Amino acid sequence: MCGILGFLGTGIARNSFEARLERLRHRGPDSAGTWEDPSRDVRLGHRRLAIIDLSPTGAQPMEDSTGRWVIVFNGEIYNFQDLRPELEGLGSRFRGSSDTEVLLEAYKHWGQNFLQRLNGMFAFAIYDKGTPQVPPTLFLARDRAGKKPLYYVHSGTSLRFASEPKALDHGGGLNLRALNHYLALGCYPGELCFQEGVRKLLPGHAAIFSPLTGGWKEWAWWSLPDRPAPLDADPEALTDELATLLTDSVRLRLISDVPVGVFLSGGLDSSLVTAAAARVSSTPVKTFTIRVPSMGFDESPYARIVADHFGTEHHELVADKANISVLEDMAEFLDEPLADSSLIPTFLVSRLTRRQVTVALGGDGGDELLGGYPHVLRAIRGMEFLGWVPSLIWSSAAKLADHLPVGLKGRNRVLSWRQGPRMERAWGTPFFDQSARRNLFTLDAVAELGPSLGAPEMEQGAILARDEDPVRSICRLDFTSTLADDFLVKIDRASMMNSLEVRAPFLDPRLVEFAFRKVPSVWKCDGRETRRLERRLARRWLPASLDLKRKQGFSVPLGDWFRELGFQAVRSRLEGLPAFINPAVVDALARGHMGGRENGSRLFALVMLAACCRRLGISVTGH
Repeated sequence: MCGILGFLGTGIARNSFEARLERLRHRGPDSAGTWEDPSRDVRLGHRRLAIIDLSPTGAQPMEDSTGRWVIVFNGEIYNFQDLRPELEGLGSRFRGSSDTEVLLEAYKHWGQNFLQRLNGMFAFAIYDKGTPQVPPTLFLARDRAGKKPLYYVHSGTSLRFASEPKALDHGGGLNLRALNHYLALGCYPGELCFQEGVRKLLPGHAAIFSPLTGGWKEWAWWSLPDRPAPLDADPEALTDELATLLTDSVRLRLISDVPVGVFLSGGLDSSLVTAAAARVSSTPVKTFTIRVPSMGFDESPYARIVADHFGTEHHELVADKANISVLEDMAEFLDEPLADSSLIPTFLVSRLTRRQVTVALGGDGGDELLGGYPHVLRAIRGMEFLGWVPSLIWSSAAKLADHLPVGLKGRNRVLSWRQGPRMERAWGTPFFDQSARRNLFTLDAVAELGPSLGAPEMEQGAILARDEDPVRSICRLDFTSTLADDFLVKIDRASMMNSLEVRAPFLDPRLVEFAFRKVPSVWKCDGRETRRLERRLARRWLPASLDLKRKQGFSVPLGDWFRELGFQAVRSRLEGLPAFINPAVVDALARGHMGGRENGSRLFALVMLAACCRRLGISVTGH
């Protein structure tokens, strides 16, 4: 796991480039490397967290043996040991044992189509110096799910790209369209970014940049399967296949030249990952769970059942400091806000785990693939019991709820019914709904946004409407939006702040294809039980004493934290909000929370926004 940086056609001096690369030190504390072609104004940089081939032969930027191609790569190619013999048969001669060298040779032999053969998490750039007949190009790509980030700024014949926006040193103002999405969703969907002019290369996408002409071509090299799964699939055969795929996925992700552990919460996903690891590991698996007394958060009893059953080398980590002040420990790393408050415990568990291992396996992706979230169950039950209610009734109730105070109990639930139970996922934001954003923004901002004020809800609704099968459509939205734009960003930032690599076995491309091609919706959620197929496997693998119905997330008592701080202390943390935000509405929101309304998630979103604006020097309100 690493940090990558590239400046092409920008005229940046070497010392300035190296200073920007240093901003990514937390992503790769082991070493740093740069490569340059001053004659063509190209500079590439890499911060290394050494995982595979710890020797200098694994260092980057890495040139191929001919000197024509140069790569900077962030991530891991899990099947590199399978690809290497095939490449050797084609004439490749390897100097080291890294997956980076395999990646570079694969591109040389197979061209852009080699992406389909990769099993991994990655964001990389390969610079081709070209020949007298072939102009130079830069090829960039991201993995299917979007585990590894890639930000860029393209202007004319110049391009800057990096693992995090802070290294781009762009200096652009706040993107109002992106801010509207952030306040609705707590993150930035698609290519949207906090600062104007900065974009993300999308998950499952690749791009070619021509330094001579400034040409930019981007395309999707992978997308989720559209074909519905067969309804008559045999559940026993499906369970067998899930077991086989998950076991092999974990096997690949245990390959490392540094210590590896497993995040074990005692929940279904992490317990299955632990079970698979125990089946393929020749030594006791290291497992880690966290207790946060100040949050009343303790998963250790459940994790201990699983750890004892599989004989793991189990570690119970205690995080004493867990309140809003933890943000101060993360402040130097924040260059765009994220309103997912589970960032805090994820940061804490990563920091504690990093003291003993460099790589950790997690259970991320299982809910999105196999229908594990409560909102899937709510939608199916709502359609089953309330599907007869006319749409006019739903929309009328939602319009009435618009007039209720933000934070009043029940308001959000009624608003989420605007288009009926099936579309609840699009309208049930825990942050600022469309009406709340209209009040929160200044009149000038509302006018500038115009009809696009409702874009976040409409875009999510469009994804839900693509498929007649509600379970399939909700899982698609969870995978392509919430997972990619929120959860994976959170995990990447929280782990990389602590120089910890986190791997997600459930996001193996074979498992993703299996879940969306072969598993019928009825074996994900049938209106009475979520992730039914996963529970079948759990009954085979996991101890009978483990509560398989338990759903434990990293819940954070934001409401209590803000009330303990008090109005003035909360107000001070909101200093620096952008000029698009109405300070009087923010004050009313905070006062309402102190008076008993539930605005913890909304205040957290604003606190994160203010912190990033202060850090980046973006124009502020009169607070």
